[in-house]
Amino acid sequence: MIAFLVLAIAAVLLLVFLLLRRRTPAVLRRIEAFERLNRAVGLAVENGTRLHISIGRGNLFTTRGGSALAALALVRRLAERTSASDRPPVVTSGDASLAILSQDTLQSGYRAAGADEQYRYSTGRLTGLTPFAYAAGTTSVTRDENVSTSVFIGDFGTEAALMVEAAERENSTIIAASDNLSAQSIFYATSQDPLIGEELFAAGAYTGAGSAHEASLNVQDILRWLVILAIIVGSALKFMGAF
Repeated sequence: MIAFLVLAIAAVLLLVFLLLRRRTPAVLRRIEAFERLNRAVGLAVENGTRLHISIGRGNLFTTRGGSALAALALVRRLAERTSASDRPPVVTSGDASLAILSQDTLQSGYRAAGADEQYRYSTGRLTGLTPFAYAAGTTSVTRDENVSTSVFIGDFGTEAALMVEAAERENSTIIAASDNLSAQSIFYATSQDPLIGEELFAAGAYTGAGSAHEASLNVQDILRWLVILAIIVGSALKFMGAF
């Protein structure tokens, strides 16, 4: 019942903020990583280099699916923005269902840009079904396909170190975020502008994916304060011996 109540509150808040965002634009705080990403996308199109987006191995039927959905939202927006490039972006993943969804998401991005004929299904790739097989397949993309910007966003483990190292060797711009603590620590130490914590779920809003993504940020803020309030009230009740 508590989970259902939280879901209902989140849905109502999302609808309210979605209506507000359609009337007034959102004011977002500055995040250097997304500013660097927006610049890198433009440079990749101008220079004829490739954008590589690795969306992890989070299965959508597990608790790790949230980061995968955030990654797919980013993929769609970046595919739309780079549809005119001679070298279309490549999306790699370590889960079969996620690879299929990445192909569909890329195609929808090209369709939104009116460039259906530019889409190639081979740009959405399953590079491995185990962590290190996934890493090995991903590093070959970075090394062999003239990649200027590498985006790592999703569920990763310690194999992320191999991917980031390969990108560094090719002097790629690195944008990285994960919901896994091991990968977060690696990204924080190695990437130029790591995304921390829930900033991963703001990717769609900061790349212009739509008002729904901007509204979701407001919902996240309110839910965060509700959790803090619940912790404080629960602690106070426990201190007074109420339970």
